[in-house]
Amino acid sequence: MTLSQILKPSIEKAVQALFDVAIDKVEFQTTRKEFEGDITMVIFPLLKVIKSNPVELGNKIGNYLVENVAEVSRFNVVSGFLNIVISDEYYLNFFNDIRKEDKFGFVVPSPDDKAIMVEYSSPNTNKPLHLGHVRNNLLGYSVAEIIKASGKKVYKTQIINDRGIHICKSMLAWQKFGNGETPESTGLKGDKLVGNYYVAFDKAYKEQITQLMSEGKTEDEAKKQAPIILEAQEMLLKWEAGDAEVIALWKKMNQWVYDGFATTYKNLGVNFDSYYYESNTYLLGKDVVQIGLEKGIFEKDPDGSVWIDLTDEGLDRKIVLRSDGTAVYMTQDIGTAIQRVKDFPDVGGMVYTVGNEQDYHFKVLFLILKKLGFDWSKNLYHLSYGMVDLPSGKMKSREGTVVDADDLMQEMTDTAQKIAEDLGKLDGYSEEEKSKLYKTIGLGALKYYILKVDPKKRILFDPAESVDFAGNTGSFIQYTYARIQSIIRKADFDFTATSSVAELHEKEKELIKQLELFPEVIQNAAQSHSPALIANYTYDLVREYNSFYQAVSILGEEDLDKKIFRVQLSKKVADTIALAFQLLGIDVPDRM
Repeated sequence: MTLSQILKPSIEKAVQALFDVAIDKVEFQTTRKEFEGDITMVIFPLLKVIKSNPVELGNKIGNYLVENVAEVSRFNVVSGFLNIVISDEYYLNFFNDIRKEDKFGFVVPSPDDKAIMVEYSSPNTNKPLHLGHVRNNLLGYSVAEIIKASGKKVYKTQIINDRGIHICKSMLAWQKFGNGETPESTGLKGDKLVGNYYVAFDKAYKEQITQLMSEGKTEDEAKKQAPIILEAQEMLLKWEAGDAEVIALWKKMNQWVYDGFATTYKNLGVNFDSYYYESNTYLLGKDVVQIGLEKGIFEKDPDGSVWIDLTDEGLDRKIVLRSDGTAVYMTQDIGTAIQRVKDFPDVGGMVYTVGNEQDYHFKVLFLILKKLGFDWSKNLYHLSYGMVDLPSGKMKSREGTVVDADDLMQEMTDTAQKIAEDLGKLDGYSEEEKSKLYKTIGLGALKYYILKVDPKKRILFDPAESVDFAGNTGSFIQYTYARIQSIIRKADFDFTATSSVAELHEKEKELIKQLELFPEVIQNAAQSHSPALIANYTYDLVREYNSFYQAVSILGEEDLDKKIFRVQLSKKVADTIALAFQLLGIDVPDRM
């Protein structure tokens, strides 16, 4: 039970007893740093029903609480704010209650609750994962873990865009220029090899366009008539017709890519419970469109195309089936959503982790599913996020200027290695231990830098800035965790028993107050789909711990009870850091 939940009924009783007025709402806020207090009641709303001076009103309620509520030790009133000081006993009892909780703040899902499906990654099979995919994967994975910790069953999924003209471009270029090379023969990861041929196609295409324009064609004519694009379009038609040779090539090259993706996902530390493939789902929505037509939800134009008119909803008309009967992306997404609920009957909502350029698409999709009468449509959420830029500028896949996810992770590991070696604190580490530590620090820096920013905001990612052992960085937090592990290793006494400390140092109290916030932060982060709340909470916890560390002696304390308590408090902070970072997909090192 939170402090506000404890105080609310007591304040309601106080107002009833003192003024014969019934209230059902009490407004609390955090006490400002310059005043004494642990929680503040806002008096002003009561002045609407009680004719009194706010200071006098606050004093009467404060005195009632001191006399009748064990947790309240004293109070002060500043203008219309009642600052309430909570007893040390309350905080000590709270700490002893949570001290041995392995998953403090986590809620176990109820078996009867509906599950949430979180979609993320959703790559194309014509190129490796890049920096944009890194933010997508980190966000989706973290949000899934946070929702799970808040008490929901969660399924992680993705839809792989494994068909279409862009896939055929890589396939055709490999046929023309590949000389039969494979990931094994080149030593390249399969996704990188296929991505190279996507770039090779674009290079050949541009050369042909230039040649045709020199022969008198307009740019538009040249783009349409370039032999290589015509061949790619023919290959797509063959794929859709089930041509055995084309399908065999498609399966082979896609498998190269899947193998490459698997390595990247493992290194990035993300996983999935299910996979959907566009080649299986792109026709799924066509039957639903027919049902929608019969219900009058969709309308057919004279040319045979099918639309939905959403102008009354402030949107526009949206096509759901072309005049030749072929599906569009919207049709596929309608069908895929319905199929997922069929595959996982306990799913009652979905989160789509997709960049903000698709905001309109998801507004339309969710509205169509609502009009089709699916009850779970009210629990659909688009986790919209901003792009990631680098100091060097924008990325373009076709031109091969994309920042490769694997290369980025390696760069982060290398940066961490250089900084760690410069600091010179790795004496006694084996090469294997060093290698693991560099990766832990490097990936932790990358993940934290991206996840500490509100998802909707655009990020300018600077690798060097992210690996910093001071400030709001993953490395700073990991360093504090490692420092606490060092304290625990050095504690040459039994600190497992409940301490008999009766009074708290101001810094101890502030640290427990910060710990008390963690369960609520998890719930808020789940509701707002924002790992940034977890990241910044963890930074605040670490800052509070470092302030405590500077102010009090821990292992040097002469009073054994105080020493035991401070080690216990340190350990709980470390455990909470580890849990919070677990929600962000970040590892913590025992030594740094």
